[in-house]
Order: sequence, then C-alpha cells, then structure tokens
Amino acid sequence: MSLVKFSNSRPSVFDRVFDNDIFDWSHKNYSTTNTTLPSVNIKEDNEGFEVEVAVPGFDKSDFNIEIDNEILTISSEKTVENKEEDDKKITRREFSYQSFKRTFTLPVIVESDKITAKYENGILVVKIPKKEEAKPKPAKKIEIK
Repeated sequence: MSLVKFSNSRPSVFDRVFDNDIFDWSHKNYSTTNTTLPSVNIKEDNEGFEVEVAVPGFDKSDFNIEIDNEILTISSEKTVENKEEDDKKITRREFSYQSFKRTFTLPVIVESDKITAKYENGILVVKIPKKEEAKPKPAKKIEIK
C-alpha cells in the first residue's frame, strides 16, 4: 500500500528541498553515537519557515547552528558520562541524543542573514524569514481604461 500526500495549496519550494534532504542519510545527516536522530517539524507561513527540532535534555549551549553556501546545519557534540550514584550504575541507555548533525538546503527565497533560534522545553526552534519579494501579495484589481 502506498501513501499519497494531498494538498489544497501549491507545494512550496521549501517542502521539496526538505523532502529530498530528510531521506538523505549520507554524510549530511548522522549521529555519531548510533542513537536516533532528533525528529524535525517544518512549518511555513506567509512570513517564513519554522524548523522545530525535538532535542530534550540539552542546554542551548550544546547546539551549533551554521549557514554555509545556503546549507543550514544544526548539530550537537554533547558528551554524556555514565556516573554511579548511590551504588547504581546505568547498565542500559536507550534514550539519548548525544552527537548529531542535520543539514538542510535553504531555498533562494529566504533571508539567511536574519535566521534566529531559541531553545525552550526540549524544542529547538529555528525561524527562517522569507525575502520580501517572496511573500504573497494581496490581490490587486486592474482598472480597464
């Protein structure tokens, strides 16, 4: 059985770019600790895009966000030590995002120099504004002379 995605609106350039990158598990998207990569939600509105990365248990200082040649890279190099507490040691660790790297190709319609990010309640939110000329314009009536 195949799944078909239907949409009432035209697909955005950003959706097509992200669709290609999400399934590219080459050197661009990886986790060095054999843990799961953080899940990503991508939202679009008239003003821009919002990338949400689910990364609970991190501090904002654990992240590195860079843009190089219209490639957005979100990564972390967090190290976790197994400590013994009260004669208890961790014998199995299944939930842990330690080191990861996610990359996304940005479309030409975004203002890459105005990208902002915040980390709150385990979610890293990266806001990517659109260029003014890429924002939808209201309908305009043309007068016939």
